[in-house]
Amino acid sequence: MEPMPDVTRFFHPVLSARKLRDKPVRVELAGRSYALFRDAQGRPAALADACPHRLAPLSAGRVTREGQLECPYHGWLFDADGRGRSPSQPDLKKCDTRSFQVVERFGYLWLSARDTPLSAFPDFVPQGYDFNGAFSMLFRAPLHVALDNFSEDEHTPFVHTRLGWNRAQAKDIQYEAHNFEDRTEVLYRAPQRPSYLIPLLLLRNGDLFQNHWVTRFDPVRTDYTITWTSPTGEQRPFTNRAVIFFVPETAHTTRLHTFSFGLLHDKRLRPLLPVVRRASLAMSWYEIRDDARFIPLVAHTPYSMKGMRLGKYDKPLIHHRKLLERIYFAQGDTSAPPTPLKVPEAANG
Repeated sequence: MEPMPDVTRFFHPVLSARKLRDKPVRVELAGRSYALFRDAQGRPAALADACPHRLAPLSAGRVTREGQLECPYHGWLFDADGRGRSPSQPDLKKCDTRSFQVVERFGYLWLSARDTPLSAFPDFVPQGYDFNGAFSMLFRAPLHVALDNFSEDEHTPFVHTRLGWNRAQAKDIQYEAHNFEDRTEVLYRAPQRPSYLIPLLLLRNGDLFQNHWVTRFDPVRTDYTITWTSPTGEQRPFTNRAVIFFVPETAHTTRLHTFSFGLLHDKRLRPLLPVVRRASLAMSWYEIRDDARFIPLVAHTPYSMKGMRLGKYDKPLIHHRKLLERIYFAQGDTSAPPTPLKVPEAANG
């Protein structure tokens, strides 16, 4: 089984910052393991999670008082830049290991290669919105399966119970999808079904639900903008924005890191903002939890779509394969069959 391509040329959120304290933590990205730790000044650092001596996991070691990561097997010591030394063989050369760049933003630790410029950090924060919070959720499915699920809302009445329309309204959806060289853009509009969260989001029964999103691949992420209007077109007071990063941990698992934002259009309702923000974050969590519960049933879905009877709502899925190969996994020319993409092969085998 061949390894997945190295995607560390992009910044990925890999861990909530509050989970990295005085002990190292192991994280995975595209089939590779990394040992995260904090140095003596509390700054986050990351090393390849394999001691260059005998490949013991550095994440199972400890952080010394000097802020070095100590291997649990023979005590080799490494600083944040990967410079290493052997305590029992002080003159031993070539003890260094590979280090990685870690930045701490929005309550998360973001990992990338050392030579990735900070200017490449994804620009995903919407202007004028309040930050509601962030959360992570494990999907027991390969990247392409998790992304497919979030590339269409056709499953909304059947998998979800809060946002969007119900079964009886499935034929009444207004839908648009556009493919571009670096992204896709999708729009769904349909009646909002009744939900206990409706009053908390300052909505009314009969309002129209609209979900507009943009999916990009540097790294893989989707920015969802959810708004509501009255049947006559009047803008409701609150807009929800959820940016989801799809981070492949292994060939079989994907972790979704969601950053939630909200915009209150009527400033007179500002005192209600704390309640609305909590409701918005909870709504996103429950919706994604619904998908996480269902996704193992389709985790075996092959990367190839040959033999599938696709409909109009599946238009973005086809284009996403090309953008995954060309942009994210850097497979090159997509006019020819890719040199087979390692992620789905591992997922099927």
